[in-house]
Amino acid sequence: MNIKITIAIDGYSSTGKSTIAKQLANQLGYVYVDSGAMYRAMTFFAMKNEFISKDHFDVTSLIENLDKAQLKFIYNPSIGFAEMYLNDENIEKAIRTLEVSNFVSQVAAISEVRKKLVTIQKEMGKNKGVVMDGRDIGTVVFTDAEIKIFMTSSAETRAKRRFDELIEKGQEVSYDDVYTNVVARDRVDTTRKDSPLVKADEAIEIDNSNLTKEEQFAIILKLVEEKLRDV
Repeated sequence: MNIKITIAIDGYSSTGKSTIAKQLANQLGYVYVDSGAMYRAMTFFAMKNEFISKDHFDVTSLIENLDKAQLKFIYNPSIGFAEMYLNDENIEKAIRTLEVSNFVSQVAAISEVRKKLVTIQKEMGKNKGVVMDGRDIGTVVFTDAEIKIFMTSSAETRAKRRFDELIEKGQEVSYDDVYTNVVARDRVDTTRKDSPLVKADEAIEIDNSNLTKEEQFAIILKLVEEKLRDV
């Protein structure tokens, strides 16, 4: 199909945004962009340079060194999607830890960080044919996206999914810690001054608390196919 549209998927943490975005991109032959990975990469950069820790956050130093963080995605054919690189180092596994999750919302709340990444994201989607997921894709990055999805689910459900995922990866975490992280990220994401997490007026809300991945994919793919017939 020659017609290309932009698909923006926003929502709360651990709602499976990346999973459905990858599925759609593969099905449609579109480019998939995980904006959350970019914010995680900036968080990893801040941690690595000791700008942020449990006891402090040196926002000024992070802002002054933003130009030293070069981000890019490189497609890995063995896994079927692009991995996150920071200054030519593959950090895909490093950014998926609970430790990074504990700081990512704080880093993402910094206006200068958001400005840097939104500029990159807009450039990635200028030719359409892209599926991007995050917190402000439909409200800030692609305000004219033809399809806007807003993913939600109960905090308990999301914490259980995230806990199972981390355990499967061999990380030693407790459900209580994961649940606390989910709730804390929700609070920061929805109350930050710059680009808070909100549902775009025209976004279609999908509550997947009781949906399987297959059911969810079928529902959203139908929405996309209907839109493609209309454009």
